[in-house]
Amino acid sequence: MIVTKLTDFLRLADLSSADLLKLLDLAADMKSDPLGWIDSHRGESVALIFEKPSTRTRVSFAAAAQRLGIMPISLSPSELQLGRGETIGDTARALAEFTSAIAVRTFSQQTLIDLASASKVPVINALSDDHHPCQVLGDLLTVRERVGHLSGVRLAFVGDGRNNVVHSLMEGGALTGMDIAIACPAHYRPDAEIEAQAQATASLNGGQIEVMEDPSQAAAGAHVVYTDVWVSMGEEGEQAERLATLSPYQVNAELMVRARPDAFFMHCLPAHRGSEVTGEVIDGPRSAVWQQAGNRMPTEQAVLETLIGTAR
Repeated sequence: MIVTKLTDFLRLADLSSADLLKLLDLAADMKSDPLGWIDSHRGESVALIFEKPSTRTRVSFAAAAQRLGIMPISLSPSELQLGRGETIGDTARALAEFTSAIAVRTFSQQTLIDLASASKVPVINALSDDHHPCQVLGDLLTVRERVGHLSGVRLAFVGDGRNNVVHSLMEGGALTGMDIAIACPAHYRPDAEIEAQAQATASLNGGQIEVMEDPSQAAAGAHVVYTDVWVSMGEEGEQAERLATLSPYQVNAELMVRARPDAFFMHCLPAHRGSEVTGEVIDGPRSAVWQQAGNRMPTEQAVLETLIGTAR
């Protein structure tokens, strides 16, 4: 099963609804038969460049590559000539001579765009400041496993609305006909352009993107309640202000009561118990965070298989 339109994986909005659903179907197949593709790319390699710290993304990508017979090569900026002035384009062209794909965890989305424009092999966004498509691909698989479908599912995100996970949740939800409700303070709204694009896409697919300030309103009737850390990497200088502003947006037992009786909790991790979520919720029976984390591997396996297969 090949998604013919997918040559790079930089953001979910670059996909069609059919592309996204095919990726999820392939991921589900790979999850049920983890070693079924072990000889699919034996002898090939993938470059994994991490400009930011990583636990789940680094390990899941390496494990996903191994399940395809691909050797993962993990690199940091200090190990590349980028740190000594080599251009992004030259780095991309060189790595493309040795590898079948390049996955990058970086700050600027433009870095990924520049790499993809210079590389003859696929480039994958393993996280940027604007988007986290690999995370949300695993999230969507988790929701589909739990609910049975995506269309019509209400997902409430509560907290900082202007982060990369929110942007990708809006884009993924819009493509699959979900109702994505974002509850955040007014000055922590998602990027206006990304929000507008997602709303337009959602209207075409029978879904809805809503942004509001009241977390109880967002959680009302939700199948899923989702949050993320209040202070991301690079925002440590804003910690006191963020903690004070976002404290009303904590996911706790009282907020979960506003959701459906069978609603479950999601978090992209790492989590800070007592801040954005209570231990009672994240460690309780309604938490799906470990299923969610585990689904990073088959979805990234599906992305690698699809991209490399299409590039041939």
